[in-house]
Amino acid sequence: AARGCGGVGVWRRAWQRRPGLAVPCRGQQAAACNARGGAVPAGKSGLAPWVPVVGLEIHAQISSNSKLFSGSQVQFAAPPNSLVSFFDASLPGTLPVLNRRCVEAAVMTGLALNCSINKKSLFDRKHYFYADLPAGYQITQQRVPIAVNGSLSYSLRIDDKMRQMVTKTVRIKQIQLEQDSGKSLHDDKRSQTLVDLNRAGVGLMEVVMEPDMCCGEEATAAVRELQLILQTLGSSQAVMAEGQLRVDANVSVHHPGEPYGVRTEVKNINSLRFLAKAVDYEIQRQIEELESGGTILNETRAFDSRLGCTIPMRDKEGKQDYRFMPEPNLPPLILYDAKSLPSNVNHQQVVNIDWIHQRLPDLPSVKRAKLVEQYGILPEHSLTLLNEDGLTEFFENVIKQTQMKPKKVIGWIIKDLLSYLKQHSIAVKESPVSSFLLADLLNLLENREISPTAAKQVLAELWKGEGKTPLEIVKEKKLELVNDQKELEEICQTVIDGHENE
Repeated sequence: AARGCGGVGVWRRAWQRRPGLAVPCRGQQAAACNARGGAVPAGKSGLAPWVPVVGLEIHAQISSNSKLFSGSQVQFAAPPNSLVSFFDASLPGTLPVLNRRCVEAAVMTGLALNCSINKKSLFDRKHYFYADLPAGYQITQQRVPIAVNGSLSYSLRIDDKMRQMVTKTVRIKQIQLEQDSGKSLHDDKRSQTLVDLNRAGVGLMEVVMEPDMCCGEEATAAVRELQLILQTLGSSQAVMAEGQLRVDANVSVHHPGEPYGVRTEVKNINSLRFLAKAVDYEIQRQIEELESGGTILNETRAFDSRLGCTIPMRDKEGKQDYRFMPEPNLPPLILYDAKSLPSNVNHQQVVNIDWIHQRLPDLPSVKRAKLVEQYGILPEHSLTLLNEDGLTEFFENVIKQTQMKPKKVIGWIIKDLLSYLKQHSIAVKESPVSSFLLADLLNLLENREISPTAAKQVLAELWKGEGKTPLEIVKEKKLELVNDQKELEEICQTVIDGHENE
């Protein structure tokens, strides 16, 4: 089971049986990992602990109407090859024209991630041959990217009941602008590969993170926080299901005090859940390989979500393989701030870093702090509200329509509503229980017209989506609380009279 692709569940059982092997950072394991600085504990065999090292490279598609260097439209799921300009197809004589919107989005993202923005950045050609890259090279920023030396803080729940949180920080090495490649569609039945160039030339921001993480859960938390920031800024929609956010994970393991081990790269992970599984699997695979006397190859791997394991793709390319060279058709990208902006320049023709900085919206960390302060909820509750798309708005709409205090409302939102949503794998916006219906239900509970047990029954009925109001369900199921003293006494007396022996 440990050798093959038996799935993550099989691996976990194997880890529990095998001394000296690590379990992914979850619950108390994560707390211990945090205290050790990332070291995985040794087993009863007395072997030295392993230290997993995880770094990420994240490609975020820029929210722009047109591509990075051409006027072609950007649209998801358009008919194949319907959004391809002469430049995208790399016809002779075509030249790139830089998209201002993409530059502004990269600057905005860099500022939000505490980066230094380079007032002069350069474009390079990265050569590799693939059918969906017509030019045979990708225009990127290898030597001097648009932003460098930033940081991203993210929160992790670390105890078994997920109530205790710790804040960690990952360093951002750089953010660079680059163009996307096309898409190859492999038809195995006909032994054909079909190429769709609609995506070729779409603007990307590559966010390169330093290897500061130690498990899949940390990697997932960092990417989710980045995703929220991008969506808040509007610089990327960051929908992973549509390929707008793709993650490459670099994973290695070593003993404390020793140099980093040989790393492998798991490419193109398109789901947060798969990211956690891929990283944790790869850590365990490397430990198993090294403890059995094997060696780790510097290779590129893919994650097979069906089998729950990583599989080899190819040897890892080095910088020399890409033959980087300066892009001859693009001059240096020059940005300005308030101090360096020439007085006679046309403001529409330049990008002003300070102007963008002044217009940054509240970032997710600020929004969470405001939720805690305004409603008196716990920090971990604010984390859940922002992590679930649309849940914050749902919560605030319920608050506006109910007499119940926010501290009590949050329990119904997170423990009850969210559990229903996850159980049925649907988004908040698809919930059959609207904020209006939930507020009505909570008002009945707050006014002591029904009991908490009855309220949960009503919520279960509302989830069926039959169009009934909470009050209609209460009357139909006869769930009202009896508050009349005389009526209660009569009920009690009837019970006593009918059960004299008892």
